[in-house]
Amino acid sequence: MSEISQLSPQPVWQFFDKICSIPHPSKHEEQLAQYIIEWAQQEGLAVRRDDVGNVFIKKAATPGMENRKGVVLQAHIDMVPQKNENTDHDFTVDPIRPYIDGEWVTADGTTLGSDNGMGMAACLAVLASKDVEHGPLEVLLTIDEEAGMTGAFGLQEGWLEGDILLNTDSEQEGEVYMGCAGGVDAAITFALERENLPSGYVAKTLQIKGLKGGHSGCDIHTGRANANKLLGRFLAGHSEELGLRIVSVRGGTLRNAIPREAFADVAVPEENVEKLASLFDYYEQLLNQELSAIETNLSLSIIEADAGQQALTSSVQYRIIAAINACPNGVIRMSDDIEGVVETSLNLGVITTEQSTMTLLCLIRSLADSGRSYVESMLRSLCELAGADVAFSGAYPGWKPDPDSEIMKVFRSTYEGIYGRVPNIMVIHAGLECGLFKEPHPNMDMISFGPTIKFPHSPDEKVNIETVGLFWEQMVAMLKAIPVKA
Repeated sequence: MSEISQLSPQPVWQFFDKICSIPHPSKHEEQLAQYIIEWAQQEGLAVRRDDVGNVFIKKAATPGMENRKGVVLQAHIDMVPQKNENTDHDFTVDPIRPYIDGEWVTADGTTLGSDNGMGMAACLAVLASKDVEHGPLEVLLTIDEEAGMTGAFGLQEGWLEGDILLNTDSEQEGEVYMGCAGGVDAAITFALERENLPSGYVAKTLQIKGLKGGHSGCDIHTGRANANKLLGRFLAGHSEELGLRIVSVRGGTLRNAIPREAFADVAVPEENVEKLASLFDYYEQLLNQELSAIETNLSLSIIEADAGQQALTSSVQYRIIAAINACPNGVIRMSDDIEGVVETSLNLGVITTEQSTMTLLCLIRSLADSGRSYVESMLRSLCELAGADVAFSGAYPGWKPDPDSEIMKVFRSTYEGIYGRVPNIMVIHAGLECGLFKEPHPNMDMISFGPTIKFPHSPDEKVNIETVGLFWEQMVAMLKAIPVKA
């Protein structure tokens, strides 16, 4: 066990330490799911799974609380796999290496997985506890939340018995969420045509690195740069004057993470090599001036590349550069109803190149279905002009706020009673699974809360130690205060 297992509250941190030791990136959660199932069975708890792989654990009410409304504690099993380029780590095999950094716990060169591992650890700690008072209790652990919400989409009517659901996937202590954005994935595909380069061309790789990245919902309004967009901007501005020819473009790794790095394998006439270096150096200086308040480690460089590869034809290259440069990105509209909350956004998260295709993966988020549809139409129009195909998939609904929520009133009352201050009641511009849970369980009362987590979906991810204790204290108090079932 690592040093974090000794932190307080110890039951939560011990479970989180164990979670870190078992690989569980999206699509590869089975090893951790099996550990949880075997642990629950050893504890004498009722465990079952549905067809998509979600884990359900049930615990009887503590004596005297059998008449309370049933509660479902919910978290997702998977984590976002992101690492620094110089970090040697295979998320499907290697454990996360957490360590204490002052008031925070973070990981060595990778995402920490506190999103949503810390919430999952708290759910398991409640199941393990002999002291926490609660009514009829269920724990729902979903799969594949970060890469498509497969588990939430697959949840069927009748699998949950509770009246109240406490989602643990929020990332700011002192805030409680009662609504979230919906979203849809967009895949833009270009059919590529290639040709041999004339003699006298030199192969190079343009590199943009060192950006902060982050969560494409929670961080989209912060002004963090998108590496794919920065690369597209340079190519649009200078490809023609340099006689530059593109071999491939790649950037980002997840459609729901702001891309931190982007690369273009290119070829330029030998006589323009020095001019390319000069322009790229000037572009680095320009970006550092524009973004210095936020992007403190931005780095641009040019390295040697493999010669002899075919380049894109000029007509295909022109359309691709124009599309990347013109693609909407970032905040599209702020909410008129909720001050400071993003209504609609787009993240150009991933660019990949194969021999015959190039694909741009985007994630659209919106609190309003009409806002999501508007951005979809923007991308359709862009693709029509650029001669590309676009496909939308994985649409999930938002979670509409309920101003009469009984569990929200319980949260607020217990929070004020413990801390003497009013929690912030929020709507989040990110995809929580609650919106999907509402479809098979339309009458379930829901809120989302959690400890303070900074920079999720990036190797800078960290969780505040003190707020984990506050999160646990609030959970325990709420479970004790759940009202009687009518």
